Amino acid sequence: MRDILFVIFIVFTSLISSASANPNSANGFNLNGALVPIDEILSGGPPKDGIPAIDKPVFVKAPSAKNMRDDERVLGITRNGISKAYPINIMNYHEIVNDRFGDEAIAVTYCPLCGSGIAFKADVANKTLSFGVSGLLYNSDVLLYDRQTQSLWSQILSKAVTGPMKSNTLTAVPITHTSWADWRKQQPDTLVLSDETGFRRNYQNNPYAGYDEHEGLMFPVKFRAKGYHPKEQVFGLKINDKAKAYPFVELAKGSGEVRDSIDGQNITVRFDKTHKSAQAFDAEGKQIAGVTLFWFAWYTFNPQTAIYRIK
Repeated sequence: MRDILFVIFIVFTSLISSASANPNSANGFNLNGALVPIDEILSGGPPKDGIPAIDKPVFVKAPSAKNMRDDERVLGITRNGISKAYPINIMNYHEIVNDRFGDEAIAVTYCPLCGSGIAFKADVANKTLSFGVSGLLYNSDVLLYDRQTQSLWSQILSKAVTGPMKSNTLTAVPITHTSWADWRKQQPDTLVLSDETGFRRNYQNNPYAGYDEHEGLMFPVKFRAKGYHPKEQVFGLKINDKAKAYPFVELAKGSGEVRDSIDGQNITVRFDKTHKSAQAFDAEGKQIAGVTLFWFAWYTFNPQTAIYRIK
């Protein structure tokens, strides 16, 4: 009952906000000249920064993360000799962590409605950007905003769709969406984002409980695909604008390793059925950036996608 009431509240507040808003602005953002249809930019309910990004993340070493369960889902990143894990339980409440790996600024993002965790280089067009949560959605996906120019950025498109940074793109970095036990085994020296975030949240309570099991969406999307459950997890890859989806239900039928080619580039996708995790590697064995997310979310942004299937 609690989950149903949560969904009703979100949709109701979104409809009220959309009905009363200036059509050329939303949550204080100027939408003039947007690269996507303005009427498809919707309020998710919270105001700008109503979902607070984490700007001063605190990390602990893996042995000190006593409250982490082995099956807890995390986003794992290794860069510049540093490994870090970002628990989904925390990302559900904050969606963005503005972080650094040595001298490199990295924005770690997660959209609970799309199940999409993507990390980006924060240096764009000779600016180091920090990001916040706009409270707006496009195709049910979070629209980030950068504090330097107030431009809106689509997470899954990896592109600014409004503002002075419009048409600039974000460079994704490799990220692993897996269990805490698996990431800890891969990277035993990993740090993990502490739940001492400076905000009062019950991080053991999932505000989206049950959402990933139901076919219904909270917000409309431009394209809807059949063939798989809308919330089926897929691993999505784009190489030179060629997109391909690797549904977990298909990967689970195989050996755990798929050798493939996208736009002439040889890749290997490795799937761990136990930990429900997929990674991609180039011909030299270097991990390449992909995204684990719900099928509906991948398809609505990539309606021409190829799909890996085992016959």
